[in-house]
Amino acid sequence: MPGDGTGPEVVAEGLKVLKAVSEKVGFDYETAEFDFGGDRYLRTNVLLPDSAVEELRQFDAIF
Repeated sequence: MPGDGTGPEVVAEGLKVLKAVSEKVGFDYETAEFDFGGDRYLRTNVLLPDSAVEELRQFDAIF
């Protein structure tokens, strides 16, 4: 979840590292993107949708 500020840049670089490690070590992973952050809040006046917590519980890790 990139979020705001430097978050998008940090997450993009972290995903590059994850990809490199997965190729070297040999594991698979999946990513999903969510529209959570300041821009969404300004657009909708809702911090997180009611379904957010349940959606995120479906994942083993959140970055």
